[in-house]
Amino acid sequence: MVGIAPTEAQDYFPNGGENMIIAIASGKGGTGKTTVAANLAVSLKDKMPVALLDCDVEEPNAHLFLMPEFTERESVTLPVPSIDSDKCTHCGICTRICAYHALADLGKKILVFEELCHGCGGCSLLCPAGAITEIHKEIGLVERGTAKGIEFVQGTLSIGSVLAPPVIKKVKSRIKSGPAVIIDSPPGTSCPMINAVSGADYCVLVTEPTPFGLSDLQLAVGVVRELGISFGVVINRAGMGDGEVEKYLQEQNIPLLMKIPFDRRYAACCARGGLLVEEFPELRQSFNNLWKAIERRVEA
Repeated sequence: MVGIAPTEAQDYFPNGGENMIIAIASGKGGTGKTTVAANLAVSLKDKMPVALLDCDVEEPNAHLFLMPEFTERESVTLPVPSIDSDKCTHCGICTRICAYHALADLGKKILVFEELCHGCGGCSLLCPAGAITEIHKEIGLVERGTAKGIEFVQGTLSIGSVLAPPVIKKVKSRIKSGPAVIIDSPPGTSCPMINAVSGADYCVLVTEPTPFGLSDLQLAVGVVRELGISFGVVINRAGMGDGEVEKYLQEQNIPLLMKIPFDRRYAACCARGGLLVEEFPELRQSFNNLWKAIERRVEA
């Protein structure tokens, strides 16, 4: 497996990285990333313990395919400062040290912009007057349960909250069993995606054979290369576009792990929340082969 520092592994995964962790990501939304994650999990569940983590916390939708029964729910909170105006001397330390500009001194009152606060606690730690305490603001929810024999965990960012990484980190910390852990990552290449794929042994990038798909794939490739994570590509809706994606993969020596043909029956199945491996048995072996290909590359 691709190694990460033990402390980082324990931070994300309580068992210290004993699982094989596969992140499913994409450079943009709508490529079929969740379809691949859900169908890969279902194709494996009769062969080994499988856990699926939906880290697309701004819009989790893996539950629509798997219909899990949740047995645990836990709020995700962030410590934000609360100012005691009677104690505040307006020394200016808190506003100066806040890297996120979450505090502003209006002369008679310190304003707190909770949406900007990252919960570092620096202001309350350094306040010489003891005027700052912390209150816990709910920013999301983590739910854990089972679905079709699969351990299932999902996070949901609260409406109005913008800090997805703490919720993603909480989702990743809830996994208990293995050996196969599949992470459905947020789309794109920003902080949420980076937090979701960090610590994974392998990353599967899902794309489609179109100019937009190629452009966003190239961005995603740049991110996982920067993170030092081994990766390969799944082309969804193969046959509907041009051959530029495959040409790019050959030029960059990037492994093409699987192609899912463009088929209106597949699209209809996914649109109603169905699973390809259940409605089209011929695809089950394809997803099993995808896992075997990942295993070989992780163990190489």
